[in-house]
Amino acid sequence: MTYLDAAATAPLHPEAREAMLRVWDAGNANPSSVHSAGQWAAREVESAREQVAAAFGVRPDGVIFTAGGTEANNLGIIGRALAAPGTRRIYTTRVEHSSVLASCDYLARVHGFEVRYLPVDSDATVDTRPPADASLIAVGLANGEVGTVSDLGELPAAAPCHVDAVQAAANLPLSLGPSGWPGPNVASMAIASHKFGGPQGVGALILPRDVALEPVIHGGGQEAGRRSGTHNVAGIAGFAAAVTAHAARAGTRAVALMRSRDELIRAVEDGVPGLRLTGHREQRLPNHASFVVDGVSGEALLVALDVAGYAVSSGSACRAGQSEPSPVLLAMGVDADLARSALRFTLPAPLSSAEISRIVEVLRREVERANG
Repeated sequence: MTYLDAAATAPLHPEAREAMLRVWDAGNANPSSVHSAGQWAAREVESAREQVAAAFGVRPDGVIFTAGGTEANNLGIIGRALAAPGTRRIYTTRVEHSSVLASCDYLARVHGFEVRYLPVDSDATVDTRPPADASLIAVGLANGEVGTVSDLGELPAAAPCHVDAVQAAANLPLSLGPSGWPGPNVASMAIASHKFGGPQGVGALILPRDVALEPVIHGGGQEAGRRSGTHNVAGIAGFAAAVTAHAARAGTRAVALMRSRDELIRAVEDGVPGLRLTGHREQRLPNHASFVVDGVSGEALLVALDVAGYAVSSGSACRAGQSEPSPVLLAMGVDADLARSALRFTLPAPLSSAEISRIVEVLRREVERANG
């Protein structure tokens, strides 16, 4: 099976596996315990924190470990909104990940916040010029379904911004240091281990500076009181190892993936009738190619590719199995029937030309069969 669904979960890095095995082999102590085994586990957590902090240009206390990107988005949005005084108005968009939209909806339903939606264009590029009356702006840097990368540099400095970087962080050179990218207005950023090739079920909220946070998980007061719960020591160690390994080869990897991505896009557009690219043609993640096809369901294309030995998706893994068209594509102005034909390739490694030709052959045969 050729795995082409890295946006759902990237293959596990050998370095991450080795780090987890090292922790498991050393025992299974709780880092909150005061005995020597617990102190060793605590040092593992803090070493991992330092590694992740260094990768994103923040201080170690600017890394809050979570159970994944979804929790990091919840903490960055709900935790910051509830802790911030003043205007109770949040700006987001209709093309965000469900964890962003559901967090905003919770604040509106339960706490009386007003949620407003910034416009997006037909490529899912976000309009980053909201009014300055926001108590919080919650947007994604890169769209996980269509791959579009938005420029967040125009976000107003007066409004704090939470960035969902779960898809972007593993594919783009991000830093929240003083001269870093995506910009100085980012006050919190969500990332997830399994997008880097680390284990599932681990993530982090990254803070470039001190911000007030109301915890969304209460209990033992771990993570300096900002996120309670016993640490997943092995998972955190694997997360840090994957981030470090990924950073060491990010540049050369991105260039190789872009070449393969562009070759795949050209071949599929030239060889499959009725197919068109979704998302921005240039400003997109280096490993991401997404399409819609007239007259064919995305699930039918996915199954045909799966039978041929290629694991792809029809959109976000959080929406897998749903028959309704993607809200992201609908917000981009794609017709509902056409939106049901969505197909997403996210490459963990470059494809060979022979593999690309085989993918085109499978897609063309399925489209011709469906159109009679």
